Amino acid sequence: MNKSITTNLLAILLIIIGYFVFPELPAVINTGVFAFSGAITNWLAIHMLFEKVPLLYGSGVIPNQFEKFRDSLRDLIMQEFFTAEYLREFLSSNAMDWMPDFDSAVGEIDYDKLFDKLVEAISESSLGAMLSMVGGISALEPLREPVKEKMKNFLAEFLKSDSFHNKVTAALKDEHFSDTLYKNIEQIVASRLQQLTPQLVKDIIQKMIRHHLGWLVVWGGMFGGLIGLVYTIII
Repeated sequence: MNKSITTNLLAILLIIIGYFVFPELPAVINTGVFAFSGAITNWLAIHMLFEKVPLLYGSGVIPNQFEKFRDSLRDLIMQEFFTAEYLREFLSSNAMDWMPDFDSAVGEIDYDKLFDKLVEAISESSLGAMLSMVGGISALEPLREPVKEKMKNFLAEFLKSDSFHNKVTAALKDEHFSDTLYKNIEQIVASRLQQLTPQLVKDIIQKMIRHHLGWLVVWGGMFGGLIGLVYTIII
């Protein structure tokens, strides 16, 4: 059951018991009244964060100030999580982790198309006339499979070579690359945040903290009841 509702109901029940069952014991009804006042005011304060309440100035602060929350969220993400310095440090220390799966990439290449382009380039070059003397481009067809295999092996070896990996690592560590990546991330974050509406901002914050804010109502009721009990004893 909802903690806020449970706390308020228990406080009301204590008021009823004190009024009808133990009217001679003011401590009971005072404890219930103070507990209810503490719980209901904390509940109202939480409610006013998310909802506009008529005649109560300042209520609905989260949806009313959603642009400031949205801008603050962007600043938090970019200044605390994706700083240019952090990106450079991360890329430098984790460069090898950014390497894609080149083996699968090599297998996905259309080598038939590459061979056709190679044949087309030969036929359009000065060798085209010589090629026509021996049967034209059809004379190169027997070379298709051997050439495809050679190209595939070459790419596989090249992409695994230290020289290629060193060039990719150097590119990832380059300051210009990290700055460009930072700007791209900033644009993505800004673009996504621009799509947020007051309702979405409210839902996001509500989802994060409303469950835990329920304990404010519980403790408000408990401390309010304690104050009421102490008040009754003192007077």
